[in-house]
Amino acid sequence: MKQSAFIIITLIVFACNSSKKEEVNIQSSEVSSHMNSEISIDVPKLDLEQANKLAALPLHCVNTEYPNRLSQTLGGPEDLKSPTTLHPAFYGCFDWHSAVHGHWSLVSLLKSFPNIDNADAIKQKLLNNISKENIEAEVAYFHGKHNKSYERTYGWAWLLKLAEELHTWDDETAKKLEANLQPLTDLIMENYIEFLPRLNYSLRVGTHTNTAFGLSFAYDYAETLNNEALKSAISDRAKFFFMNDKNCPMSWEPSGTDFLSPCLEEAALMKRLLPIETYKSWLDEFLPQLKDKNFTLEVGIVSDRSDGHLVHLDGLNFSRAWSLLKIAEDLPEYHHLNDIAYQHINYSLPSIFGDSYEGGHWLGSFAIYALNSVSE
Repeated sequence: MKQSAFIIITLIVFACNSSKKEEVNIQSSEVSSHMNSEISIDVPKLDLEQANKLAALPLHCVNTEYPNRLSQTLGGPEDLKSPTTLHPAFYGCFDWHSAVHGHWSLVSLLKSFPNIDNADAIKQKLLNNISKENIEAEVAYFHGKHNKSYERTYGWAWLLKLAEELHTWDDETAKKLEANLQPLTDLIMENYIEFLPRLNYSLRVGTHTNTAFGLSFAYDYAETLNNEALKSAISDRAKFFFMNDKNCPMSWEPSGTDFLSPCLEEAALMKRLLPIETYKSWLDEFLPQLKDKNFTLEVGIVSDRSDGHLVHLDGLNFSRAWSLLKIAEDLPEYHHLNDIAYQHINYSLPSIFGDSYEGGHWLGSFAIYALNSVSE
């Protein structure tokens, strides 16, 4: 009884006194530990009602041109053009990669929920944006003298995830969209195959350039399409980078503006690449603490969702979840990680609706991918 009272008091203090950072961190850990050991965690579910709410996020931004962060290198005054001119397909949602995965979100939701609200209008929006002519302009941009490394590899990864989603959607609209997108898909595949042998060191960061994340989504595409050249390029380089890694420092995570976990993204990538027994031996060396059924991981606490960098931690909660679920997949001895994943989703999911544009323009995609990773 005393323990229950303590938990209730802790939650009240957490809600009313979030300015006391040290107190919040200690109490969050106490609650997380208690939840892990005694409380049944709600399994998050993507249903039609949730899908309609999530679809509203990319629908709000895929054709919203401003504000816009172009991440552009100017070669001269002739490069000063509007976002819609430079990127006629993917100009919305603040930046190119968010526009790409905003379109992925709509495709994913339509594929899973054909009766989603305004399905025909959403399909028409996709056809208007991902047109043959618009994709030709996007390809031309990548061929520009100063654009060889544009969106490498985060945007590249989401482009291939979009292509994969279209390929696996049994729908006439999807077939047309896939054909329209194909020149850009082919270019991104070629970019990966050309770039990876030149990358001597992996990027172990919690933001866009994280190597493991970029390789995971690209490998999913290559496996789905049975593209042996791309699979081989990714597998060879990932093993070169990560095969001998041990004792990843999870205690160093997260950094203040992370939306990816360097340790968990790497573990999820290697789960894709290694035979199961080899993977289990590797994981025992890389993150030995994960096997402990009492392992806990505090969610990333967001202090200000109107701050475009601080809100990254909501994305971290979703990406941690999909990585933990991938690690635990088909490994009963790691199934306790599922509850930790669910806690992370449940913490951030309610906050992304009605959120500021700083989070709303991209977090829906992360939420959808995390929810899609939850098995029934």
